[in-house]
Amino acid sequence: MQTVRLVGCALLSLFVAATCKAVCSDNAPLVDDASETVTEAAPTPAPAPKPSSEGRFAIGVGVKVSTLGIGGEVAIPVVHRLNARVGFNAFNYNHTFDKDGVTYKGALDLRSAEALLDFFPLGSFHLSPGVMLYNGNKISANASVPGGDTFTLNSVTYTSDPTNPITGTGKMKFYKVAPMFLFGFGNLVPRNHRFSVSFELGAAYQGPPRTTLALTGNACDASGLNCVDAATDPSVQSNILAEQAKINKSASPFRFYPVVSFGVGYRF
Repeated sequence: MQTVRLVGCALLSLFVAATCKAVCSDNAPLVDDASETVTEAAPTPAPAPKPSSEGRFAIGVGVKVSTLGIGGEVAIPVVHRLNARVGFNAFNYNHTFDKDGVTYKGALDLRSAEALLDFFPLGSFHLSPGVMLYNGNKISANASVPGGDTFTLNSVTYTSDPTNPITGTGKMKFYKVAPMFLFGFGNLVPRNHRFSVSFELGAAYQGPPRTTLALTGNACDASGLNCVDAATDPSVQSNILAEQAKINKSASPFRFYPVVSFGVGYRF
């Protein structure tokens, strides 16, 4: 009987040990042989998107030839379909002409600077309201009448005194600041290429012309005997003022200064 108990206890001990080993083995993590460890492969990073010219800061510069002169301009994009642009112009032209017996050595001086907003409703076609920030466009002339020659002021004929001939100056000016509006084709800051070509039409409202004439020397009657100082005589001054008014009326269409422009540009 004692022997049976010993055998039963031995079998029970073996069963418990085997069961415990099986349970422990099932709960243990599975690993490879020796020192191998399991690691996950790192994900391949997605390629960085290529920069778009639409999102980069850009600036366009150009040169142009127009009825305002020869000049340059700079533009930057503000928002989609809208650029801001500034430019300047300059030109000189000299010409001698005669009018009513007076010889004028004239000079046309074009000096201006403008700021514009370019709106692109369709492709490169743009509408450009703006302002001429500085309008230095003017005409100036030196006047002279050789002694003994006749000249006319306000339909009154005078003779230049041979001993003190008539000389003088004349100027025509306009408003220093002038609103303007242009339209045309071309974009100084193109989105998809570097070079650009532009053509524009429009006008600047520079106001009515303001002419001033100043004469010195002696103005005589047709006989050449009765002479007066042209700079101080009330009659001569009255005729000078009337002559200024006539010139201003003749030049009144130029209160709207026409602008025709052609230019090329490059975007950085």
